[in-house]
Amino acid sequence: MEARAAARPGDTLLDALTDLRPLLDGLELPLETPAAPAARLARREVLDQLDDYVLPRLRDLDAPLLVVVGGSTGAGKSTLVNSLVGAQVSAPGVLRPTTRSPVLAHAPEDRDSFTGDRVLPGFARETRATSDAPGTGGSTSTLALVASDRVPPGLALLDAPDIDSVVAENRELAGQLLAAADLWVFVTTAARYADAVPWDLLRAASARSAAVAVVLDRVPPGAEHEIEPHLRSMLAQQGLSDSPVFVVPESALSGGLLPEQTTAALRSWLSGLAADAGARAGLVRRTLDGVLAGYTVRLPALANALEEQDDARADLATAAARAYAAAGARVDRALDDGQLLRGEVLARWQEIVGTGELLRQLESRVGRLRDRLVSAVRGRPSPDQRLSVALESGLEALVRGAADAAAEQTVDAWTADPGGRALLGDDAGALARSSAALPEASARAVRDWQGSVLELVRSEGSQRRSAARVLSYGVNGAALVVMVAVFASTGGLTGGEVLVAGGASAVGQKLLEALLGDEAVRRLAALARADLRSRIEAVLAEERARFDARLERLPRGTGADDLRSAAARLTVLHGRAGR
Repeated sequence: MEARAAARPGDTLLDALTDLRPLLDGLELPLETPAAPAARLARREVLDQLDDYVLPRLRDLDAPLLVVVGGSTGAGKSTLVNSLVGAQVSAPGVLRPTTRSPVLAHAPEDRDSFTGDRVLPGFARETRATSDAPGTGGSTSTLALVASDRVPPGLALLDAPDIDSVVAENRELAGQLLAAADLWVFVTTAARYADAVPWDLLRAASARSAAVAVVLDRVPPGAEHEIEPHLRSMLAQQGLSDSPVFVVPESALSGGLLPEQTTAALRSWLSGLAADAGARAGLVRRTLDGVLAGYTVRLPALANALEEQDDARADLATAAARAYAAAGARVDRALDDGQLLRGEVLARWQEIVGTGELLRQLESRVGRLRDRLVSAVRGRPSPDQRLSVALESGLEALVRGAADAAAEQTVDAWTADPGGRALLGDDAGALARSSAALPEASARAVRDWQGSVLELVRSEGSQRRSAARVLSYGVNGAALVVMVAVFASTGGLTGGEVLVAGGASAVGQKLLEALLGDEAVRRLAALARADLRSRIEAVLAEERARFDARLERLPRGTGADDLRSAAARLTVLHGRAGR
């Protein structure tokens, strides 16, 4: 799609981002594909940033700047915020982590900008006075609001949890709050300014052109001449050469606060920023531009992850389809190579032929009735019934064996795939075998097929001039001949078996041809074979449905094309806004 086609006349960035939010909300990544973990995290981060920062800021570009004070464990963030505010509003401590609800200090006249849900709408509000003792516990989903005359109007300070906290929830919250910042004040120490974790975040801030200021805390006397230039050099290497650096010398605390002169430079810079509407607007534009430029990269990456999900879903479905198609082919080969005419079936067929039962079945309805009555009295099934049962058992065993092999093959294929392995879960062992319903389903399919062959023979006979002759012969016997004809290929049979199966089948077939015509007999055998194949395919499809159902239950939400279109629209509108 052309990028410009995605933007409409009169479109705005706020319109595009408002429309983007439900797309991200409906984005589903249920399969464990290689890109899924990073994509899930990216989706959550973009959603949080849209809610916490981008949409609120675009709706009110003149709202007070949100300055998030972040950094590593023990860097002195809370002490710095308390010192800037001139009161203990955020709880510092020597125990790590110092877990509490995040604290936002603002000017009294800016109160309405933060009591509503414009900033961090997912956080409940708790209002405190500067005289209140700060809590050290509380929920991280609560935002403590503190009004202070020491905070300049047009700016607010938010003390965030440690970016390297041992508590995962605190680390996630710190990242979320930093993504909601107009300006990030990164606090580090002379002893830890080169640590890896904060620099990962600083690199990310540089990549999205976020506004960053750095506070170098607890600098021993005289060490600033060596440490500050090195820190500035490191910042320049990461594209942050224009980030201001403020040095706070190592000092004794008074009432838990730093001496005024140690934070004077930072306080003056923040006050000047708050008082300069043009500087504030420029900082907001820079941060927003960086965020939106990042979206034009992150959204296509999410679209790629969605396509990977679709491909993985299709691969898993194909693996199951191939396994059960192979099962159907296995049954077909068995029908073609004479397997079903071995063993019990062959013995029952030979029994019928050797005793003349077949000719009696075909020649006399009275004789058939007599033999069945004798069998009933003796408690023994007739030879044709024994043949029918043998055919039924052979077919059922064939279908069950093929279904078991397909189930095992599908589970093996899914287990080799991370997404399939997660879908199988604890059921892999049970799914590697055919279902408990298969024996009854296969038996029913074979019985129904035998019944349909009877109906085929009866229907064929009723349509002939010789109908009276045909109907005077045994329909059951004729149907048995048709059934055996379906399996009487000589492939895979030994010489003796061929003589019995093929020769005996030919005797019955010749008699049927005399009654119905050779073309009709061939057609009946073909119809019976096609009907059997269809019924077996239906049984195997029911077995495969156990796997298909797991794929069908996977949620389907936003499509990759929709997300790419949204990204293209955003790219166009962001480009217009920058001109």
